[in-house]
Amino acid sequence: MTSVEPAISVLPANEARWEDLQTVLGTRGPGSRCQCQRYKLRRRESFASFPVEDRADRLRQQTDSGSPGSGTTSGLVAYLDGEPVGWCAVEPRAAYEGLLRNCRVPWEGRSEDKGDESVWAVTCLFTRAGFRRRGVSRALARAAVDFARERGARALEGYPITTTDVLLEELHVGTEGVFADAGLRVVSRPTVRRVVMRVDF
Repeated sequence: MTSVEPAISVLPANEARWEDLQTVLGTRGPGSRCQCQRYKLRRRESFASFPVEDRADRLRQQTDSGSPGSGTTSGLVAYLDGEPVGWCAVEPRAAYEGLLRNCRVPWEGRSEDKGDESVWAVTCLFTRAGFRRRGVSRALARAAVDFARERGARALEGYPITTTDVLLEELHVGTEGVFADAGLRVVSRPTVRRVVMRVDF
């Protein structure tokens, strides 16, 4: 008897249905609350003053979900045997205002141009509840490398967590092993719990 590996496919978010992305993020828990806006909040904005409905509306605009002809999108959606199961936020690093304002990750100990749009970043790898530990994050990280390269990026970065003692809310940044499997290498360790990983094209 042979086992059959589940088929994971990944689409740019604009080619995925909005309903599929919302299925991945769920109706409760950190994904549904955040709507991938943690690094997108503008100055003086906070989750407390920014209703979840508005966060979802922004994500819909950022991804342009359901618009296959769109020239831009801010992420990827993964499917496992046709079922929507994962989300990856990936676009030019300069698009993440929260990263630009962050004084440690990813900037500490590096002389990077924060406005360099040729460096892309993965800020979120999210797998739907019930489908974790099945290779979804690894598939998304590998797809993010190709996605960024094909769109002219000269490098892609990720900022994973390094400890196994984490809360579910922290896992959205991915793990070192997931990014290493996609070809990224550690370039700095700005905190005890976080690393900067990067692949140059």
